[in-house]
Amino acid sequence: MSTALSVLDLVPVRTHQTSAAAVAASLSLAHRADELGYTRYWFAEHHNMPAVASTTPPVLIAAAAARTSRIRVGSGGVMLPNHSPLVVAEQFAALEALAPGRIDLGIGRAPGSDPVITQLLHRSGTTSDVERFPDHIRDILSITSPQGATVQFTSGGTYGVTATPAATSQPQVWLLGSSDYSAQLAASMGLPYVFANHFSGDGLERALSLYREQYQPSEQQPAPVTFLTANVVAADTAVEAAARALPQIRMMARLRSGRPLIALETVEQAAAAEAEDGLSAPFRAWAESTWFIGDGDDVRRRLSDFAARHGLDEVMISPVAGAHDDEPMDAAPGRARTLELLAPLAE
Repeated sequence: MSTALSVLDLVPVRTHQTSAAAVAASLSLAHRADELGYTRYWFAEHHNMPAVASTTPPVLIAAAAARTSRIRVGSGGVMLPNHSPLVVAEQFAALEALAPGRIDLGIGRAPGSDPVITQLLHRSGTTSDVERFPDHIRDILSITSPQGATVQFTSGGTYGVTATPAATSQPQVWLLGSSDYSAQLAASMGLPYVFANHFSGDGLERALSLYREQYQPSEQQPAPVTFLTANVVAADTAVEAAARALPQIRMMARLRSGRPLIALETVEQAAAAEAEDGLSAPFRAWAESTWFIGDGDDVRRRLSDFAARHGLDEVMISPVAGAHDDEPMDAAPGRARTLELLAPLAE
């Protein structure tokens, strides 16, 4: 049985690349994923990171929707504590009107930033109480529905609230997480669930088990549905795949060891720097055991085995192939090649 494939994009920014060029490269990649038959294309939310330009998923989703015709586009995810639930509902209702039947609203509970940026978000904009996370998800589900929601005043009166005046459909809401909490919440609310395996594989099997065992059917989702994310680099040869994986492995090493973050190194810069500092050495075995790095045939086989082992009908890949020095700034040939080599899985 074939495995459906989707794409998670953090809009990576490499050395000397502008944000405009990084966004252009990602939109080109979304167009290519649409052509190749991928199921969905999601943008993550991260803040104040030199190597990541996916700060505003709704803006990127709108741009990607305008450049594609078939693929579902969405967030992986919107970090709800950073935003007002009403604003999120309005943004995604507008996106659903822009591309009916193609919008996914993936919601996460983590801040997607460091503590300083989290405080800045709370000081400079309308945010939500993380302790009321389940209530805010219910609010979004109600407000984005064609029927809208009803606010009950303490005085006894009511007030209707809708995210858009005349909706005929609503975005598909997914709950994202990497913990027992998120798995159990998704199960109790009858929502599809995504385990963020691309950055935290710990507790994967327990989270999936809890989700499936505790699932409460909902009208929109009668049975549990889940997929996993995975970091992937596929190339024409295993040697090329390993070279293109090194910049991202070094970035993860910086993140996990508390070193200052920088723009993503090119393949040549990463190789030269690694020869001097050996930064990735403590993390290389971890990456090689949890990521999918190799030639197309090898990665296709391993992804199929991965999906079968965890009972998945879909896998969302984060194509993390680095760029060579001489490759254009407004394109991502290495990431595009990953999608092309894996396209038979998406058929």
